[in-house]
Amino acid sequence: MKKTLLLIVLIAGVLSIGLRDQFGGWDDDPNVDQIPAKYREYAASQQTDNSGNTQVITDADGYDEFYLGNAFAEPHISMNPNDSKQMFVAYNTNATWRTMDGLDWDVVNPSIPGAAGDPVTAYDSLGRLYYDNMYAPGGSIVGTKLAYSDNNGNNWLSIVDANVGYDKNWIAADQSAGPYSNYIYGVMSGGNIVRSTNRGQSFQSVGFYTNTLPGMMVAVGPNGATQGGSVYVVASTGNSFAPQWTFYRSTDGGTTWELRSTQFYGNAVGDAVNGRNSVHNMRTRPYPFIAADNSYGPNRGRLYVVYASNFPAGAGNKPDIWVRWSDDGGANWSNEVKINDDANSENHNQWFPSIWCDKVNGRLYVKWLDTRDTPTSDSALVYGSYTSNGGQTWVSNKRLSSKKFRINCTTCGGGGTPAYLGDYDALMSVGGSAGVIYTDFRFGNFASFFLYYPDYAMKVSSNQVGVPSGGNTSVQVEIPSSKDFTGNVVLSAGLASPPGTGTISLTWAGGNNTITTIPGNATLNISATPDVPSGAYTIEIVGRGTSGVPAHRRSVTLLVNSSVVKVRTNRPGVINFSVNGTNYNQPQEFVVPNGNQIQISTPAELTTGSTRYTWNNWSNGGAISQNITVNSNLDLVANYKVGYRLVVNSTYGTTTGNNTYNDSGSNATWSITPRIFNNNGTLYYFRGWNGTGPNSYTSADSSGRDTMPVWPMNNPYVETARWSTTPASISNISSELPTEYKMYQNYPNPF
Repeated sequence: MKKTLLLIVLIAGVLSIGLRDQFGGWDDDPNVDQIPAKYREYAASQQTDNSGNTQVITDADGYDEFYLGNAFAEPHISMNPNDSKQMFVAYNTNATWRTMDGLDWDVVNPSIPGAAGDPVTAYDSLGRLYYDNMYAPGGSIVGTKLAYSDNNGNNWLSIVDANVGYDKNWIAADQSAGPYSNYIYGVMSGGNIVRSTNRGQSFQSVGFYTNTLPGMMVAVGPNGATQGGSVYVVASTGNSFAPQWTFYRSTDGGTTWELRSTQFYGNAVGDAVNGRNSVHNMRTRPYPFIAADNSYGPNRGRLYVVYASNFPAGAGNKPDIWVRWSDDGGANWSNEVKINDDANSENHNQWFPSIWCDKVNGRLYVKWLDTRDTPTSDSALVYGSYTSNGGQTWVSNKRLSSKKFRINCTTCGGGGTPAYLGDYDALMSVGGSAGVIYTDFRFGNFASFFLYYPDYAMKVSSNQVGVPSGGNTSVQVEIPSSKDFTGNVVLSAGLASPPGTGTISLTWAGGNNTITTIPGNATLNISATPDVPSGAYTIEIVGRGTSGVPAHRRSVTLLVNSSVVKVRTNRPGVINFSVNGTNYNQPQEFVVPNGNQIQISTPAELTTGSTRYTWNNWSNGGAISQNITVNSNLDLVANYKVGYRLVVNSTYGTTTGNNTYNDSGSNATWSITPRIFNNNGTLYYFRGWNGTGPNSYTSADSSGRDTMPVWPMNNPYVETARWSTTPASISNISSELPTEYKMYQNYPNPF
């Protein structure tokens, strides 16, 4: 359901104080990506809970972004392989959301003692959810705790010790039906590899390979016909701007490991700043993201590595998104293929990739941040693409998010130079569209967003329709376009709350509720029996892909023998108005049965401070207090004009215009007489005006000739006359000797 984001500016203010200002320094070590200990409590406090009120931002084309709330960036997502409508996401440090229907999200944070962030998630083949989070008893990170749940986080069965290390963890679950089904594998900076063979109840260390840079990753793939027969780990060591990636494989469920190859594919990402890679002061690094194809398609078993790196190589250039693949378990690799398809990509930043290889169809999905739409390259959007042929070619890149955000978010709350603004996003799919989770800075904070890709747009012909008792009407549902979505869209409709009596029927014209071709549309017929009470009823129309996602909802208000009356003033929050005897000062909306009356009134005048509001009219042309018989929708606005107070002060003489109110934008006139005032034998000469208040009038000189100014009134003004006992000085307008004398040449000097 689309929600209006009325409080976003206020929410953004919650995170507007930077950590450097609040805590006096980030203490940044460029070789780790953890949040320093003294900021973790602050980071944990930043989650806002929109449970039961998921806000959906729908752009003009009909595409949705789900605004979950705020957290502290760096999310991960998993999708239940048995029900793609069920998803779980986690942000730093322990901020989690879940959905059971692909539409509505709520918070389900497990209680992890000493949670230190870098959350990662997974489901096994039976739908058990695993949530891995670093923990730091006493302040120093020593490993990870893992929580697991059999009902998508509604409650957590246990929280166990999982891994040992000091930074950046990752987990993967074997979702196959092979001999290692439901094994859970974990890696962590420091080099430790662990596994669980009892669905998360306990973990054992099964390997250790040096990993001096954050970015140790794990993925599960097949080994020939053996499902889940290959487990891959990549470790990152060496220089942050020229890392060494070492690939390992286990073919016995993690018991033993074999080094497959060492590669130097990555280089700098953006600029080099204080030992870190940086894109417009956003810290980043060339993480080696790996995924394996578990499908039974032509590329089954292929191992992918995706990364961001500058092209041309070297700090100071701009990064692209690259992919390589291996068909022999990581021993040998293809040439790199660039995924972003923008022209002149050397002028744009593409970085922050996330990947997932769909186990059903073998598609490799990638999302990233992209500045191609910003000539200055300092603001970004989320982009995405996928390959269906093993990485060789990619569908044309699609812009996924709807609004640019400034990369260097100085109000988000991250510290360091370059700043912590999250280190990665994530996406996942199960046989259809992927769920994409990301952090967005458009509100000046760490806003937590979700969307689908591939996706379709969804619109309704009207968000409000009326029907008389016993009558009927219809609404058209349109799927106008898609972003690489090629499946069917199945539509359903229902009432949020049925009427107390009678029946409201919802039927699809021709029995057709499935859109098989995009663009396409379907018509929802609506009828109400005569005994349905007058009032407003909400119809919820839901579209779903064949697998249940992408899922989108549109709400239509059905007015049965009723109309909507909106009442407001053009000065909201300032002037009260009355509806049926109740006072309001903010816009109101009422559902009124047709034929009933509504009484409205508003004051003739309100003076507050130096501003006066005077009633001008009601938008319907009626009296200041009126009774209206309602038979159609009405938008009633009480219009007020604004007048500003003019104060005219003078020690001597007589003024006009003092303490008057003048309409905003009109010309105000005031005056002083006489110009020369005799005060007990002392002559005082008028020398001009001093104005106070924005855009007030102040004399340009001291000649005193502006005794009656005319000046536009745009604010309250105070005008004070200036007086002096010294007359205006003789003005020598020229030292040139004229060849001929005329009287006017001596003006204004006396003879």
